[in-house]
Amino acid sequence: MENYELAVGNPIIRHKYTADPSVIVHNNTVYLYTGHDEPPEGVNDYVMNDWLCFSSDNMVNWKEHPVPLKAKDFAWASGDAYASKIISRDGKFYWYAAVTHATIKGKAIGVAVADHPAGPFTDALGYALISQDMLPPTDNEMANMDPTVLIDDDGQAYIFWGRLTCYYARLNKSMTSLDGPVHTVSLPDFMEGAHLHKANGWYYLAYGYGSPEKVAYAMSRDINGPWEFKGILNEIAGNCETNRPAIIEFKGENYFFYHNGALKGGGSHRRSVCIDHLYYNTDGTMKRIIMTTEGITNAGG
Repeated sequence: MENYELAVGNPIIRHKYTADPSVIVHNNTVYLYTGHDEPPEGVNDYVMNDWLCFSSDNMVNWKEHPVPLKAKDFAWASGDAYASKIISRDGKFYWYAAVTHATIKGKAIGVAVADHPAGPFTDALGYALISQDMLPPTDNEMANMDPTVLIDDDGQAYIFWGRLTCYYARLNKSMTSLDGPVHTVSLPDFMEGAHLHKANGWYYLAYGYGSPEKVAYAMSRDINGPWEFKGILNEIAGNCETNRPAIIEFKGENYFFYHNGALKGGGSHRRSVCIDHLYYNTDGTMKRIIMTTEGITNAGG
């Protein structure tokens, strides 16, 4: 059953806890994919079993779709629906998600595929796209977190991800295998939550910065770097230790998605997605986000 929600300001979804937004625009509709915090009462830890999907043609009225993907839809995973990224290519929709691997130590990134942006999504491979044993040697079992994907103007796709270290690699045109080695990017106080986008010839890499996490970003003219650190984009968001940005252009305006702990009972393990306006300076840098409780009204209207 599909539910409808009128979002009066931020957070935009109020009947469930939502986190780690990923957003695409398809056929003049915004599709928002989120993590889903659902720890039992009295438990202050991350309990995330599935992801959620919402859609809107104005970013005020949101329609909830049936659960499109669960962590254990990856049969090789033991659970944990961490941050993810959805992207479309050649009429299909690819969902890159961080989960806990059942048989290989550490976290892993899987990829699921669907013919419709709301799913249902199914595991495209039957095994992990990226697992701990594919990385340069590391003892960090949380290394494979928070994927973000960009398809460049020449059709080449790239995936960035990581925790404490930022990794990246090329993707094959199939979007389901790596095309070459895994590289690293040196970024100040990189924690997790990478988000990659491109605008006006610039590549932007935003990410969770420090702890508790602000959002900072770097810019480059070449996706392989060098990346120039540009500073803070978003301050600590409410009573929440983490953040994960998503940036889109919709109907001629730019928007910044993030999460905080602003709902009743909310916090670091019960998070909620918000939206505010994003603006660029004439030199291509992004203005610092002004977080509001009012949010946005009737995008593009």
